[in-house]
Amino acid sequence: MSEPLTIERVARYPRPGMGGPTRWAFTPDGRGVVCLASEGGGLVRSLRLYDVASGEWRTLAGPAAAHGEPPSREEELRRERARQRDLGVTDYRFARTAPERTILLPGGEVPRLIAGDTEPVAVRGAEGAITPRLSEDGSRVAFARDGELYAVSARGGEARRLTSGAADGLTNGLADFIAQEEFDQSDGFWWSPDGARIAFLRVDARHVPAFPIVHQGRAAVETEHHRYPFAGAANARVRLGVVAADGGEPVWMDLGPEEDDQYLPRVRWRRDGLLAGLVLSRDQTRLSLRLFDPGTGAVLRALEERGEPWLNVGDFRFLDTGELLWSSERSGFRHLHLYDAELAEARTLTAGGWAVTRIVEVDEAGRAAFFMATREGAAERHLYRVGLDGGPVERLTHAPGVHACAVAPDGSAFIDTFSSRERAPATTLRRADGEAIATLYEQPEGEASAEALGLRPPEPRTLAAADGTPLDAALYRPDGAPPWPLIVSVYGGPHAQRVLDDWALTVDLRAQYLAQRGYAVLVADNRGAANRGLAFEAHLHRRMGTVEIDDQAAAVERLAAEGIADRARVGVYGWSYGGYLTCMALMRAPELFRAGVAGAPVVDWDGYDTGYTERYMGTPADNPDGYREAAVTTHAANLRGRLLLVHGLVDENVHFRHTARLIEALTAAGKEYGLLLFPEERHMPRDAAGLEYLERRLVAWFDEHLRA
Repeated sequence: MSEPLTIERVARYPRPGMGGPTRWAFTPDGRGVVCLASEGGGLVRSLRLYDVASGEWRTLAGPAAAHGEPPSREEELRRERARQRDLGVTDYRFARTAPERTILLPGGEVPRLIAGDTEPVAVRGAEGAITPRLSEDGSRVAFARDGELYAVSARGGEARRLTSGAADGLTNGLADFIAQEEFDQSDGFWWSPDGARIAFLRVDARHVPAFPIVHQGRAAVETEHHRYPFAGAANARVRLGVVAADGGEPVWMDLGPEEDDQYLPRVRWRRDGLLAGLVLSRDQTRLSLRLFDPGTGAVLRALEERGEPWLNVGDFRFLDTGELLWSSERSGFRHLHLYDAELAEARTLTAGGWAVTRIVEVDEAGRAAFFMATREGAAERHLYRVGLDGGPVERLTHAPGVHACAVAPDGSAFIDTFSSRERAPATTLRRADGEAIATLYEQPEGEASAEALGLRPPEPRTLAAADGTPLDAALYRPDGAPPWPLIVSVYGGPHAQRVLDDWALTVDLRAQYLAQRGYAVLVADNRGAANRGLAFEAHLHRRMGTVEIDDQAAAVERLAAEGIADRARVGVYGWSYGGYLTCMALMRAPELFRAGVAGAPVVDWDGYDTGYTERYMGTPADNPDGYREAAVTTHAANLRGRLLLVHGLVDENVHFRHTARLIEALTAAGKEYGLLLFPEERHMPRDAAGLEYLERRLVAWFDEHLRA
């Protein structure tokens, strides 16, 4: 891409150098490595296997294994929750203890099974399966269908229905909207280690009003109804049951006196057959990991945590010994702790002013935990190892940048996918000491580096927040002499981080294209962003839309003071929370931000969901002033710049209702605005022609309002 960028390339997915294999993992026996790869770096994936001993690759399942049928509505919505663009084989699941390598391929009308070296075979009886999952020994498949939980032999046959009572608004074996969207819990059931029982969720949302979404861009009108829990209103009621895999009456776990109004964001089985559920209070300040007797539902033991202003839900692992590897933010940064089988703490494994971002693997025989963390700085990610019995933390990756790793079950090797602002992702198989065994994937020569593509990596910057706090930032500089018109690319919300020493920042082609057109583009992680510690994130507690704008404005003012930015020509764009902040920037700092493009903006937090909104804002009843000040509609009369609103009409996450309410407020205030609608798009636009049209409109908007 040594030639200038075009709008057509800006709108195309995947980005340059981002079409390589994904979902790297070791096989359960550690003798192979699998990934989802595509021919020519596109979006259509196959399942491939690398044999560690021979160094040979082969395809286990091509795209046809996913059948190619259009996904069901439930599957479509699940893909939306996962922000998934890939096609073909998009998921795989191992049977952990099967005597031969056994892999289930969800997706399509019928899940398919790979046993040993066989071709994928359809699991008869599992037609229409949602989230099919293998038992650990690979002998059975469980799945949800029509709101009920089923199990069938992996060899196929007649499926046995294990639950009953499903109705409109009541399901068994499916995760609810809040679990999927806000707690990264896509599953609604879990096999016991011995395959004899299945834990499952019963989600009752019949009391939650159905929100209608109308498809108006098709020949036939169709209406969807979603039971969407708005902030301060009723949540779905979630129960945790256990049912025998051969059928029978379920046993319900004791979730405590607040069962009807709390969250269940994690469920895990322990190897000894006890069931664990992570119970989170609705205000998200009290968390309890409860060990249940699955035969009676009684709580045997519990681990309690309290936190202010909220508790971010982390990960945990049970060891075969019954010990618990637990991650907690109670020190202000997420760190690892080891508890014994009775849930009595044994020791703290990591500590300091940095965060563990993911537990990767536990080598039980070697008594070591592997994890990703920010110890070298928030803009980097590295793999580390620490002994379960104590000792120093050992860094296993060394090149500065971002590493994404998977570790062999015995801890003897790891897969290292590494990228930086200068280098596109490459994947290497390494021994535990870091020595390279084999290169598993390298980008094509023309996409391997910023230099090869003719792209200029953004310049890392540290800019001061409104209160002086250092903020990580990245600056895309155009050619020519400053000062330049400046456009701020913003997300800015909690639980997210944008500024990393990562290839994704370099192949932000919208920013690169704007820079080629003479704009400087700024990305800054304001106070409230993730992975800088809880105190940094908590600045926006109960006052969204305030400190974020203060910090973005302070960053712009600093660039203006340096002579980089032309203060009279500043724009801003963003999507979702970034769309919200785009609106707020034009209305809370109208003297600075002159033009903006706001995609799918949250306009009033009383119209967003409970799990996300209440974590940060409380409820509208207990924080009325905060909600009022955080609403874009409150500040609509302050708009002086030029605002283009963009929204998909079938967005079931941030409903078009948000933009509609803002239009009403702008009309009442006599304010002009632009409007771009996509009748058949959800929260994440996917249509190729629509994406290209969006980029053209965005560039034209800034050219019209910032060039003069």
